[in-house]
Amino acid sequence: METIWFCLVALMIALYVLLDGFDLGAGAIHLLVAKTDQERRQVLASIGPVWDGNEVWLLAAGGTLYFAFPVLYASGFSGFYLPLMMVLWLLILRGTSIEFRNHIKSAVWDPLWDFLFCSSSLLLAVFFGAALGNIVRGVPLDATGYFFEPLWTNFRLGDETGILDWYTILVGVLALAALVMHGSLWVQWKTAGPVSERSARLAGHSWWAIVVGTAVVSAATFQIQPQINANFKAWPWGFIFPALAVAGLAGVKYALAKRDQRKAFLASCAYLTGMLASVVFGVYPMVLPARHPEYSLTVLSAKAGLYGLQIGLIWWAIGMVLAAGYFTYLYRSFAGKVAVDTNSHDPSE
Repeated sequence: METIWFCLVALMIALYVLLDGFDLGAGAIHLLVAKTDQERRQVLASIGPVWDGNEVWLLAAGGTLYFAFPVLYASGFSGFYLPLMMVLWLLILRGTSIEFRNHIKSAVWDPLWDFLFCSSSLLLAVFFGAALGNIVRGVPLDATGYFFEPLWTNFRLGDETGILDWYTILVGVLALAALVMHGSLWVQWKTAGPVSERSARLAGHSWWAIVVGTAVVSAATFQIQPQINANFKAWPWGFIFPALAVAGLAGVKYALAKRDQRKAFLASCAYLTGMLASVVFGVYPMVLPARHPEYSLTVLSAKAGLYGLQIGLIWWAIGMVLAAGYFTYLYRSFAGKVAVDTNSHDPSE
């Protein structure tokens, strides 16, 4: 049962990355692909009806984590308290900038909202990547099951680690490049004209950075986390996940060359899914690796009671059916290229 919930938590996180990932990517490229106010409104319109709904998956993933692995939730959130607060403020600034720009037309304030939307989206992508890097690398858990990490120490890998070191920064940069490509492909698909063309070019440029970054991060990860080596040797079928990531990257390049916007975005989804699934497969059965492996939290040591997990699975399934129905309706209603009313300041109209 604990393995099922481990997979379900991973699924929730993957859904958040795929859906809110293109929102973050669209924000990060906002000032690069849009040169005029009309074009910036076009980028905002590409995510207008869905961005706030996509963020719900982050709350759903946190709620699922709290229910299924309360020990992990308590330990992880207390140890990552500082970056968690920073992420919350970035989410607040990002949401505020979108809503204020949509509803307050001002030549004075619009540049500020555009800057906050771009910078907060960019930093969130880096922070989420660095968080993933911390989990893979391991945190300084002790015998009590708790830890504290400063924002940085000496940027080296050792017993006294910080949130940021050379490895987590490397993962954060790769995450930013991946979401820039993901967001560019979404904006290309949902817009027309110069914005779509610039987004396609940016996706093509970021593709090369992702190829190099994926190779470097993968090589470093196998050296840093022994559990990943052990899992892939014990269960060779797990190589299907890295293969999915490679196929996704190749699919992006092919679809861009063929100018197939929908397939290019779906190939990006495949790449992100393959990368995340590779990490999940590699660290199992750990849910929070420790720098000293004997202190690592596993699916057995961090799980909730068996009865609660069994009953919760029923309600989780019901909730997911309702959520899937709502999101299917939302995205079908939002199909096609966006159109911005030149007489309206709200790009979601």
